[in-house]
Amino acid sequence: MQRDQLLAGRYRLGERLGEGGMSVVHRAHDEVLERDVAVKVLVGSDAVARRRIRAEAKAAARMSHPNVTNVYDYGESSLAGEQVPFVVMELLTGRTLEQRLADGPLPPRAALRVCAEVAAALAAAHALGLVHRDVKPGNVMLTQTGAKVLDFGIAAIAGAPEIDFEGRLLGTPAYLAPERLDAGEVLPASDVYALGLLLHRVLVGRLPWQMATHTGTLRAHAYAEPGPLPAVAGVPAEVDRLYRRCVAKDPLDRPPAAEAARVLAAAVVRMAEPDPVAADQPAPERSGADRPTVRPPGAPAAATGQPGRRATRLGGRLVLAVGTAVVAAVGLAGTLGDPSVRPAPDGQPQSGATTSGTAAVALPVTADAR
Repeated sequence: MQRDQLLAGRYRLGERLGEGGMSVVHRAHDEVLERDVAVKVLVGSDAVARRRIRAEAKAAARMSHPNVTNVYDYGESSLAGEQVPFVVMELLTGRTLEQRLADGPLPPRAALRVCAEVAAALAAAHALGLVHRDVKPGNVMLTQTGAKVLDFGIAAIAGAPEIDFEGRLLGTPAYLAPERLDAGEVLPASDVYALGLLLHRVLVGRLPWQMATHTGTLRAHAYAEPGPLPAVAGVPAEVDRLYRRCVAKDPLDRPPAAEAARVLAAAVVRMAEPDPVAADQPAPERSGADRPTVRPPGAPAAATGQPGRRATRLGGRLVLAVGTAVVAAVGLAGTLGDPSVRPAPDGQPQSGATTSGTAAVALPVTADAR
């Protein structure tokens, strides 16, 4: 792709914003509606990739939610004698949550707000029967208007088979729900499991399990019971209870995404309210900058009760299913947000976009895997 090329007679390509193994994202100008957009162009002519990028466009275009990236158009254009498929999306300003987490955990209230917005986006998708299947920090964009969920490239209809037409299980191993390894049907609860892990990551700065290999991570999803969230000052106790429910092994024990969104949004509001205990205390001493130094509310005691759940063991079925499938971290769909983005001199962040850049990995699991 070259600058100034015209796609479908209307999208004038600008600078390249990012690229992955299967697609390239450009800033572009829509000469019909006279607005800047992001255009993701498929690299190569693989039929499977074409089918997937078209499915991504159709899935995302069905969504109309403030926390989901808008898809404006899909088309194919002839370039150098070859039909090239492309997706036209809104051009976002900001950086991905993954890029932000490179600086450490988010402040607690901001972390809960981001997760509440992600949960709301998932609830909207689930209401349409769509399951994202790749919820992770790299697919969440932080913008001036809130968090936006990106990349519906491997989204599927609830109830469809988990194994795709190529015999693969698609997703990112670190956020893969245990029932997905059983190679059954696509479930909205799998997105909620990933949301729970996302909540842990933004508050603590890491996932519950620190495994050296993808195989170890998959076994942790299947068998390891995550402990409660480490104490984070000011975070209400109900957030830990929600987290434990979200990462329950049995998908039937997880809350719907809409409930998770309500609990997290209520926690954000509660954290903004003054602490009634602190209000009765003498006013804090002022610093040299004449600003009050406020001690955050004490962290609640960690929950000790196990959330009720149905006993379930994937056991031999898990080993059999994953042993005959391939778990692939898909890098087709684009992630909008440049790791080099920083606030401009006037305080406004710059615009940017990249592709996800996630490599495909084969992860067969056998009974003696370690």
